[in-house]
Amino acid sequence: QVQLVETGGGLVQPGGSLRLSCAASGSIFSIDAMGWYRQAPGKQRELVAAITSGTTINYADSVKGRFTITRDNAKNTVNLQMNNLKPEDTAVYYCNQDIRTSPSRRYSYWGQGTQVTVSS
Repeated sequence: QVQLVETGGGLVQPGGSLRLSCAASGSIFSIDAMGWYRQAPGKQRELVAAITSGTTINYADSVKGRFTITRDNAKNTVNLQMNNLKPEDTAVYYCNQDIRTSPSRRYSYWGQGTQVTVSS
């Protein structure tokens, strides 16, 4: 059994910052890619940022230069530092981790989602 628990999120004014964290726990052999997605009302879920086990990083064009994704392998955690937030960043943010419970078994797990609202 594997669980992802997200923390962070909330209400912030435009130009402000927030930090999201997502910690995995349970029967974990190793973790491949980690990432953050978001879904705004009436829109499809979209990739915000992703980081591989080799630390290759991808960002959505809309967040480049403002968001930073990092991972802490010792703590099975992925973080998303969000700076210079804009109203269009408002969404529910979901953590995703590709977790191996054994060398040959890999599953994709999702966090419960955390609301980020950017408004004055």
